[in-house]
Amino acid sequence: MDQALAAFMQDLAGHGLADRVMVMTWSEFGRRVNENGSAGTDHGTAAPMFLLGAPVKGGLYGSEPSLSDLDNGNLKFTTDFRSVYASVLQDYLKAPASDLLGGHFEMLPLLKA
Repeated sequence: MDQALAAFMQDLAGHGLADRVMVMTWSEFGRRVNENGSAGTDHGTAAPMFLLGAPVKGGLYGSEPSLSDLDNGNLKFTTDFRSVYASVLQDYLKAPASDLLGGHFEMLPLLKA
C-alpha cells in the first residue's frame, strides 16, 4: 500500500495537483490482539486511519490503544472515526458535517492553517 500511495502522490505532484488532494484510508475492521488457531489474528474492532496530502497536518491523533485493557478481546477505540470524517467534511470539503453524519462529533485539528 505504501508504494502505491507514494506513487499516486508523486504523480499528483508531477501534475501540479498535490496541494488539492487529500487521501483518506480506513478499514471497517481491525485485528484482535490474541493469535487464533491458524497462527493469525481474527477481525477486530479498532483500526488505523491514514490521511495523506499537502493539506494534512501530520502526526498521530489520539492515543495508542492498550494491548492488555481489551473489550471482549478487542482493542478499545481511542478516537471515533466519525470525528475524522467530521473534521474532513467540515474543514476540508466545507460541508455541514453534523447534517451529513447525523450528529456532532469532536473536531480534530487535521489540516494545516
